[in-house]
Amino acid sequence: MILRIFIKTKESSLVPPNFSVKNEHGEITETAQLRGKVVFINFWASWCPPCRAEFPSVQKLYDRYRSNEDMVFLTVNLDDELILGKNYLQKEKFTIPFLVPNSSIPKQLYSGSIPATIVLDKTGKIRMHHSGMADYSKDSFYKEIDGLLKE
Repeated sequence: MILRIFIKTKESSLVPPNFSVKNEHGEITETAQLRGKVVFINFWASWCPPCRAEFPSVQKLYDRYRSNEDMVFLTVNLDDELILGKNYLQKEKFTIPFLVPNSSIPKQLYSGSIPATIVLDKTGKIRMHHSGMADYSKDSFYKEIDGLLKE
């Protein structure tokens, strides 16, 4: 459940160090290249029960915003054997992007606990940071995302 997890602290003015991910075709995306877009970052693994529990809501969020050119989804798999994560998405028919880290993950984004979700605003600042399971398919969360998209 999400209860006003958008942060309003000094961390909300933080632009984390650049972080890059790679898709299954070897294409690299860097967070520094995504200025001007709202970026939803989710760290997950196929063996993680809370990750699996929140995935339907992540998929609903992705379905709602994937055609919005001002929104980017970085759903980052942290399985030791990447085929396990890929197989999980295929088995469950999830269509979110399958990405893996291509650089070290800044501690401002990930402290070692999954699932972990971060939302960056269009300037690259952290506007939300949540560790643990959440439901991202709530109208209240959509309103927060819509507000960031309008900024």
